[in-house]
Amino acid sequence: MARRLARLVAAVAAALIVTAGAAGNASAADTLLSQGKPVVASSSGGCCQPANAVDGDTATRWASAANIDPSWIYVDLGAAYAVHRVQLTWDASCAAAYRVEVSPDTTNWTAIYTTTAGKGGVENLTGLNGSGRYVRVYGTKRCRTDASKGYSLDEFQVYGAGGDPTPPTPPGTPTLVSDTPSSVTISWPASTDNVGVAGYDIYHDGQLCAQVDGTTLTGTCTGLSPSTNYGFYVNARDTAGNVSQPSPTLSVTTPPSDDHTPPSAPTNVHTTSVTSTSIGLAWTASTDNVGVTGYTVYNVVNGSPVEIGASNGATPSAQLSALSPNTTYHLQVTASDANKNTSDPSPVLDVTTTGGSCTQPVCTVTQVGASDDVVWGLVTLPDGTILFNERDVHDIVHLNPKTGAKKVIGAVPNVQSTDGEGGLTGLEINPVGFSSDHWLYIMHTSLSDNRIVRVKYDPAADSLQTSTEQILVTGIARNKFHNGGRLRFSPDGKYLYAGTGDAQNGDNAQNTSSLNGKVLRINPDGTIPADNPFHNAVWSYGHRNVQGLAFDSQGRLWEQEFGNSVMDETNLIVKGGNYGWPSCEGTSGSCGNANYIKPKHTYPVAQGSCSGITIVRDVLYVACERGARLYREVISGDSLTTVQVFFDGAYGRLRTVEPAPDGGIWLTTSNNGDKDSTPHNSNDQVFHVSLGG
Repeated sequence: MARRLARLVAAVAAALIVTAGAAGNASAADTLLSQGKPVVASSSGGCCQPANAVDGDTATRWASAANIDPSWIYVDLGAAYAVHRVQLTWDASCAAAYRVEVSPDTTNWTAIYTTTAGKGGVENLTGLNGSGRYVRVYGTKRCRTDASKGYSLDEFQVYGAGGDPTPPTPPGTPTLVSDTPSSVTISWPASTDNVGVAGYDIYHDGQLCAQVDGTTLTGTCTGLSPSTNYGFYVNARDTAGNVSQPSPTLSVTTPPSDDHTPPSAPTNVHTTSVTSTSIGLAWTASTDNVGVTGYTVYNVVNGSPVEIGASNGATPSAQLSALSPNTTYHLQVTASDANKNTSDPSPVLDVTTTGGSCTQPVCTVTQVGASDDVVWGLVTLPDGTILFNERDVHDIVHLNPKTGAKKVIGAVPNVQSTDGEGGLTGLEINPVGFSSDHWLYIMHTSLSDNRIVRVKYDPAADSLQTSTEQILVTGIARNKFHNGGRLRFSPDGKYLYAGTGDAQNGDNAQNTSSLNGKVLRINPDGTIPADNPFHNAVWSYGHRNVQGLAFDSQGRLWEQEFGNSVMDETNLIVKGGNYGWPSCEGTSGSCGNANYIKPKHTYPVAQGSCSGITIVRDVLYVACERGARLYREVISGDSLTTVQVFFDGAYGRLRTVEPAPDGGIWLTTSNNGDKDSTPHNSNDQVFHVSLGG
């Protein structure tokens, strides 16, 4: 009761002080800038997260850990503003000595107010004169100095004017300056901006590879591989953190290195295990004048080698799965190096799988369909047939997996590709309501944004009823890459979850007012659930590019997201959780903030770049593109255990994995044409994979 009364008194005092302060000290144009914006603190107690300090509610608070001086909390305003007033509503654990600081980048701070006589309550600091995107309260002495107390703020309100919401124009078309087997230097015509361009970000294929300042119009990306094609493009940034749309893409194939010596042929190829559906192989490692980078396993059919597996990096072993019982395979192995020199093959080893039923986790693979466009979202209809999205041509296709027959049921309206990975992405149906409502839930890129819509499917006509389209969510920023796109209903059909990308602006991920770099949660009609943590569609934040969502038997949501150049991650999503991007990539980077939730599993990018996930009998299956493999991971409590790799290199890049009605899974490839938005230039397959024990 005493605490509620104290809050009521503080609120009344705040109202009086705001009135007086606004009349006497602040410009009439000053507005509240901080409410609902991203907040970071040096620490927090279990009850009281940093976001509580900017939620507009004095009944909630941020509390630091006890007995730590200094402690701090800062808010990201999203752009640079002139800060004229800061109002602090303290709990009893106030700051006796503190300063208010501003910064353009969270590294260089300038004090605009300092006191050693703080008394708590409501402190209305007027007449301030500073400018920055970030505003910090930095406490150096606590009002309550005993070891069990820290700092506690009910509300942290920043008022000011200005701000720059206008991004720079896209940079001009890049041109090649020079290249080596491991680097490429490009140049580009300058962007323009209403205030000024602060810097340029250079990407290849969605991966940030270099940054330069706003006056430099050349950049070099290093760490590349010889004889490899890359797509380079540039984004511009201004001082407010606005990011432009991308430049056109420059395609460059790096030259080969001076190394033309292939590795020696692998020797002593032998089995380590044989079952009815799998073969384990090992061999004596090859040698190379520079270094072996990997091995490929082939089955020789009528004199022609067909790739059926690969090593994990340069490890001289491989596990072949989804084989046929009582079948003889004629196996040989080659080694390769970084310059793509390939050894002579090993002698052929004949291996016959055993008879009997499958005793392995992954059994047989059967192709049930194909497409010459990028297969993205996929759902199973109640009759066991499949609908899938074709990303670049913007069609939805109906596939009968028993016969292979397929039909385009319609094109989704208003889809716009991005010359990258945008287009027609997510597809979902309500597991409870679809049989009666026939809504297809779709995520796609438009001319101005990414959005979520729903459109009726007519089963009788087997067609998409485009006149029924309803737009559910708009305003998810788009870019060439990092558009997210996965949709997933909760098992009870009450909520639709969506994975979004950061639109190649990492600041979006930490801004809970932005829909980018998030897991979103909406009602089926697009309205916002009353218990969403930030009173908008955001359910969790701090994500880079979410492309996998799946629920386990306990109703918990698991999420898969792309890393930049170090590691991908699988997360267990919690309401209001902060997963750390852009400070933290997997477990690398600046991950020391106690508010960041650690991933449950990480993957080196070269062995990952994973997109879709599904869960069958509490086993997580993860489909990886660059890694060209399927991970199988057993959910045990809140951990992922017994991690296994299947199909390593056998089918190329893998994108989407979904449960099949017979207890198996659907699995799609993503080979060729999946980074350029060009329709009908892919070679994708749809598989059914049967699962064992």
